[in-house]
Amino acid sequence: MKTPLTHLLATVLLTLTACAAHARALPRPDHIVVVIEENHGYAQIMDKRNRASYIHALAKHGVLITESYGVAHPSQPNYLALFSGSTHGITSDDCPLTFDSDNLATRLMDRGLSFDSFAESLPTVGDLSCTFGAYQRKHNPASNWQGTRLPAELNRRFADFPQDFSKLPTVSFVIPNQANDMHDGSFATADEWLKTRIAPYVAWAMKHNSLLVLTWDEDNNQEGNHVATILVGPMVKAGSTSAQRIDHYGVLRTLLDFYSLPALGESGGAQAIRDIWKKR
Repeated sequence: MKTPLTHLLATVLLTLTACAAHARALPRPDHIVVVIEENHGYAQIMDKRNRASYIHALAKHGVLITESYGVAHPSQPNYLALFSGSTHGITSDDCPLTFDSDNLATRLMDRGLSFDSFAESLPTVGDLSCTFGAYQRKHNPASNWQGTRLPAELNRRFADFPQDFSKLPTVSFVIPNQANDMHDGSFATADEWLKTRIAPYVAWAMKHNSLLVLTWDEDNNQEGNHVATILVGPMVKAGSTSAQRIDHYGVLRTLLDFYSLPALGESGGAQAIRDIWKKR
């Protein structure tokens, strides 16, 4: 007869085994680049009038998650959620913010993996300005942990994005400036920026077990925060799926589960993206 203690231990062991099996079911990309665009809903992005765009080509080449959602308005709490598993009670784009909690970068570094944020128009490595030209710190979540949990050298300029993609960290966040992320500029401008700046990485990733995640922070306040999320890589089954509703916490959970890392905040209650991966 099992005692309460042995029953508890058995339950914990089964839970850990199930979590390990869950994590093993996912691929383990060598590199991941996460590009975050701004303020456009799913219907705007996937409008048939945009069908000749690079973004639509990515959706056909990879997988389009048709049930993907932001978690808040305005922009900033969505970036915080994607990076740390919490909005930290932030309901505005106020700057500066400072946090000392665990986050995606600390989780990776604790396991000997790596992270960098590459922000376009950031004036210098480690700069903590709230605004510099078209750069906005509110869109660069890692900067809010700089000096407490993260070193300045992880807060990098997009000009430092390596041309030798094998030198990329395990996970990168790429933050286009407001002229190129659809915040101030047009869909066409952002699309051309992606085609010019990100397409070379995508071509390389397809041959080097690596992954692109393209997503939007929030919608245009007209679609229930419904956004597009596109994943492209050799481990992805091409097509579209509505089988699973995801949000930024689910994307974060997926990034963590790729490397068997502990969940962060609200990502602990989210499911990793499933059923889009090729069998290994």
